[in-house]
Amino acid sequence: MDPQTQFCPNMGCPARGKIGEHNIVVHSRKEARYKCTVCGKTFAASTGTPYYRLRHSVELVTTVVTLLAYGCPIQAIVAAFGLDERTVYAWQKRAGQHCQGIHEHLVEQPRDLEHVQADEIWVKVQGHIVWLAMAIMVRTRLWLGGDLSPQRDERLIIDLIRRVRKSALARPLLICVDGYRAYVSAVQQVFRAPFPNGKRGRPRLVPWPDIVIGRVIKRYQTKRVVAIVRQMAQGAQERAEALLAKSQGGQQLNTAFIERLNATFRSRLATLGRRTRSLARLDETLQAGMYLIGSVYNFCTDHKSLRVPGIIGGRRKWLPRTPAMAADITDHRWTVKELLLFKVPLPGWTPPKRRGRRPRETLILIARWCT
Repeated sequence: MDPQTQFCPNMGCPARGKIGEHNIVVHSRKEARYKCTVCGKTFAASTGTPYYRLRHSVELVTTVVTLLAYGCPIQAIVAAFGLDERTVYAWQKRAGQHCQGIHEHLVEQPRDLEHVQADEIWVKVQGHIVWLAMAIMVRTRLWLGGDLSPQRDERLIIDLIRRVRKSALARPLLICVDGYRAYVSAVQQVFRAPFPNGKRGRPRLVPWPDIVIGRVIKRYQTKRVVAIVRQMAQGAQERAEALLAKSQGGQQLNTAFIERLNATFRSRLATLGRRTRSLARLDETLQAGMYLIGSVYNFCTDHKSLRVPGIIGGRRKWLPRTPAMAADITDHRWTVKELLLFKVPLPGWTPPKRRGRRPRETLILIARWCT
């Protein structure tokens, strides 16, 4: 037990979310509990992880979540480990919500995306159909997130593009999509920033410069692709070719990378199979499974196309890398247990509002913990 790697989870504590401030001590090694010397509260070492207050062992939970992340049907896990089906669903939901927090904290940060591809697939859920839209950063193969909607409409595409914008810097960016027209209007609507003019009222929104949109339209005949039309919906063809070469995304406009990612999700998430008996009952279950698969893909899965030459033991070898390593989010490949044990930091403490002069004790806390 290392107190210096823990932070106080009490939302009312001025030291919440602070690591390495020497305010956490070991309260009980037998029960694996820590104590915050600022607020006096104790908390378990598993607080903030999917293992919190589970009666089963950490090894069993990790094994089950790993099997879920690699496409094992829940019915097979129930038969192999003798667990209740509701227990496995609860663990999958816990792990998915935890991975969603990690994704929003580590992946949805501004970076030079260069080239992004987006696509949507339909998923058969018990009683209805759900559309799943996802995006990928081509150079690092980093999964940028996804959104669910009962309909394939503009709202679904706008929510997805907003996630892409959270991860983008205002630099030249190529976005390759299919023939769905909602993508063009969504990109033009989301990739805007306020331009202050010194006047009262809401400032005018100005589009981001150097946003290039390429469309890959497939023509079908008797369920077969007979022609592919590539066209520019925004920007110049020369800029698109330069971004393609910079991101190593091929010689011409394509959506091959996001389509390959769709195939990975279909193989790893049993509910996404085209003909499967493991249908999800609720949209929340599908969303939890999506973030679990996406986080394991980003942090725990080596990608062959991302390996780099190196030297190990005096011999030249290929060094494997994950999408998170290629995007400089982490420096090593995480295990599934390490992913589940990661604690998302809490937002900083804000002093309570009150009228008049603040007490001296409150001023001391502000000077100590709000810097």
